[in-house]
Amino acid sequence: MGKKGEEREMGMFFDGIIESMPLFVKELIAGGVAGGLAKTAVAPLERVKILFQTRRAEFHSVGLFGSFKKIAKTEGVMGFYRGNGASVARIVPYAALHYMTYEQYRRWIIDSFPGIGRGPVLDLVAGSFAGGTAVLFTYPLDLVRTKLAYQVVGPPKINVKGVVNTEQVYNGILDCFSKTYRGSGLRGLYRGVAPSLYGIFPYAGLKFYFYEEMKRHVPDDQKKNIMVNLVCGSVAGLLGQTFTYPLDVVRRQMQVQRLLASNSPELKGTMETLVMIAKNQGWKQLFSGLSINYLKVVPSVAIGFTVYDMMKSYLRVPSHDEAVIEVVTNKGNTQTSSLHT
Repeated sequence: MGKKGEEREMGMFFDGIIESMPLFVKELIAGGVAGGLAKTAVAPLERVKILFQTRRAEFHSVGLFGSFKKIAKTEGVMGFYRGNGASVARIVPYAALHYMTYEQYRRWIIDSFPGIGRGPVLDLVAGSFAGGTAVLFTYPLDLVRTKLAYQVVGPPKINVKGVVNTEQVYNGILDCFSKTYRGSGLRGLYRGVAPSLYGIFPYAGLKFYFYEEMKRHVPDDQKKNIMVNLVCGSVAGLLGQTFTYPLDVVRRQMQVQRLLASNSPELKGTMETLVMIAKNQGWKQLFSGLSINYLKVVPSVAIGFTVYDMMKSYLRVPSHDEAVIEVVTNKGNTQTSSLHT
């Protein structure tokens, strides 16, 4: 009895904490947990994708499975997770901000512009601004993650074929931050942010647009089915990624430019870099790693949506419509109180 009583008290304690949390804090927690777990699950594919995008000669020649073997042979199992610490450190606040600001922008638009309707265009606009907001706050972590993942470090006394021996090696996240900042200042930490914004605005917007549009064609009795939501989210993510992928390649090459050989042509603006890649490496390079990205996006989105839905349920986050009704009701009560005052 005593043990059950303690469990009941502990449950009531956590219930009290959850109930006292503001809505935006619950959305931040749910989004952060979902993003971190989803990113870690697909980290090996993310590492290979980045190497495909930036080390074309070394990894294209051996293909997808050859790349996995090469990493396993030269770096071991942990090589697949090189840069994942920075990736998770970036994705947790990124996903948290992305989901939370999307919900907040969506409610704000409905509250401020009642005549705009609640169709997919609303999700396109809210998703686009949420993606841009999240990128601006977390971009330096993405740049550090890319630089760490770009490095191919072999075991002692083993010369890894194709790796430039004079390249700078970063010893972890803080070391990479420090060296990047000392070498290029704040501007260096935001190198490649322009194509990120160009890419995230349409990608984040299209992802939510396609997702909500597909769900509109799902029967009402199936809309809460997790598998249905996962399929809708995965397809939406794939469509959005395909349209914006070339900008992701441009961003990666701009991020690792200083790690390339000294005789490489300097990459400047986003459009200039895009044209240079297409001219010197071929237009197919703009879609390099896309097939790997497809393999990564499906499980990533699936895990992300599943965990996010579970966290929202656990934290008692209301649905879109319930949250909007709550905001409108609170606004009405505030106005009523003001009139009586």
